[in-house]
Amino acid sequence: MKIVIAPDSFKDSLSAQSVAHAIAGGLSEVWPDAQLFECPMADGGEGTIEAVLAACDGEWMSNQVSGPLTQPVQSQWGWLAATRTAIIEMAMASGLQLLTLDQRDATITSTYGTGELIKAALDAGAERVILAIGGSATNDAGTGMLSALGARFLDRDDQPLAPGGLALAQLARIDLTGLDPRLNSVQFEVAADVNNPLCGVQGASHIFGPQKGASPEQVLALDAALGHFAEHSAQALGRDDSEYPGSGAAGGMGFAAKAYLNASFRPGVEVVADLTGLADALEGADLVITGEGRFDAQTLRGKTPFGVARMAQRNNVPVIVLAGTLGEGYADLYAHGVSAAFALTSGPMTLEFACANAATLLHDRARDLARVWALAAR
Repeated sequence: MKIVIAPDSFKDSLSAQSVAHAIAGGLSEVWPDAQLFECPMADGGEGTIEAVLAACDGEWMSNQVSGPLTQPVQSQWGWLAATRTAIIEMAMASGLQLLTLDQRDATITSTYGTGELIKAALDAGAERVILAIGGSATNDAGTGMLSALGARFLDRDDQPLAPGGLALAQLARIDLTGLDPRLNSVQFEVAADVNNPLCGVQGASHIFGPQKGASPEQVLALDAALGHFAEHSAQALGRDDSEYPGSGAAGGMGFAAKAYLNASFRPGVEVVADLTGLADALEGADLVITGEGRFDAQTLRGKTPFGVARMAQRNNVPVIVLAGTLGEGYADLYAHGVSAAFALTSGPMTLEFACANAATLLHDRARDLARVWALAAR
């Protein structure tokens, strides 16, 4: 029997690798001779690098960069030397996780640190850069990132703009003469699952600005500022990518990646699946087990179990989800390749207890699942 174990991490509890290992332990109690393929997964957000490096022959790299409020932060990124591929999580340098609630300010936060990570990847000889852009604290349309790579954004007095998206309202000229020429020979790929445009009521500022600390008035000002930047970008580049699906991702980082780095866009789970070899592992599989901390209707928005189920469905392989909790609408996933879903808890328990004992709970539920499956196969 061949079983593919392809879960996401359980936030605040276990890495994807630890989840997969716990599930494998439970299955092996019942099926000691089964082929168990552990394939830790992620959806392009937090944990993407960790999942890829767990499955590939890669290494962690570390650089001190500027955080979203220009404070120094020690940030990590992934390096696959064999393929000259860098994996950069925007959240590591420009993420909400680096700020307290009181520090969130979408008008001034900057993506400069993400640009510094890209520069570090170029210095290492990267030929492919994968940008996982979930969890950002920024709304500057990627101008901080571009500034770190040599672009200049100037006001009418030919002075550099202050960091952040609101300052883009004062933009008078874009100078690309200093943009790092190595960017032209690098393949950029954005792992993102949103298709928002840069501006408008479905754009970066309106949809994502409030969670990054923007007031209703600031949302309107940011939206106008990003629109102003898009107009100048169209003049500088000869095309307008502000309506491209995903350009509004990560406070407009998607726009900068598409317009200035010629990046391609793919769902995060598909990018990770390619890097970890999930498609090959699914060939000839009898069962797939995936999971995440909370499995509900939101999973349909490109989260790991949804992506894994779609891939397994193309191979006619049944999929079972083991989740920390089952939320409202989880059964909607049954129409998208999921055969069944189960929560880990075996009785009343606190969230703290469940998180602390997640590995044991996963092991036990996987063991119980295997016993039922074996009984049904008689």
